[in-house]
Amino acid sequence: MVKVISDSTCDLSQELLDRYDVDIIPLHIVMGDKEYRDRLEITPEEIYAWSDANNTTPKTSAASIEDAIAAFRPYIEAGREIVAFTISGSMSTTVNVFKMAAEELEAADKIKVIDSANLSTGIGLQVIEAAIMAKEGKSIREIEEKILELQPKVRASFVVDSLEYLRRGGRCSSVVALAGNVLKLHPRIVVMDGAMSADKKYRGKYRNILLNYAKDMEDNLIKARADRVFITHSGCKDEDVRMIKEYLDGLGVFKEILVTRAGGVISSHCGPSTLGVLYILGEGADVNGF
Repeated sequence: MVKVISDSTCDLSQELLDRYDVDIIPLHIVMGDKEYRDRLEITPEEIYAWSDANNTTPKTSAASIEDAIAAFRPYIEAGREIVAFTISGSMSTTVNVFKMAAEELEAADKIKVIDSANLSTGIGLQVIEAAIMAKEGKSIREIEEKILELQPKVRASFVVDSLEYLRRGGRCSSVVALAGNVLKLHPRIVVMDGAMSADKKYRGKYRNILLNYAKDMEDNLIKARADRVFITHSGCKDEDVRMIKEYLDGLGVFKEILVTRAGGVISSHCGPSTLGVLYILGEGADVNGF
């Protein structure tokens, strides 16, 4: 059976990793002169505390080739094939690291590295689909073909509580961050073609903004694939997460509403209280919208 592996930015919970038999290879987070492996050696809360104390954002770097080789080797030696997912190649060089690891093991024909063209549970949605196909006995080429067909239908977006972390990380200018914070603007960040962009801004009480954000996607949510939808957040209030879950449940569409916590890499760039609703478009949905 094909083994499915992902880098740590897929933001799947340990329960889901166990359920679908998925292994994780960590990206790295650099805070000052110390480096940590995502999910294993640092928590988002520790990242926020360091970032606020130093008025800067940690650096993040690709997974190491040593970690990739160590993760791949046992399955190759056991005669298995691997499908390995990475965060969008426009955001990290992890996809190249995984390919180099496959070549180092002389197993490029047995390890299919897939650039998710996404982040967070936008990757996780693809990982789960691949794991289901692997359990059904599909080959790595069959899995790759289906995932590439699926990628344009994956919808990943999130609302940011504060622009400060994006500013610190160089993902928005100081002027934009200052104006946004003064005016209490909260952008919706969307992922399209492997890159992030802001396509809408909200203003007002953050709890109301979160609900409006979800409702703005209602037309496509109603037409989404029913298997699952993710609520992924970087430390939102329980009552706010519960509100979004109740809204999604009230649509009567999804068989499973999964709540996951963003890992260190994603959290270090978006900051606390960011929340996203991530899903796969179904038939008849607007493929150009969210």
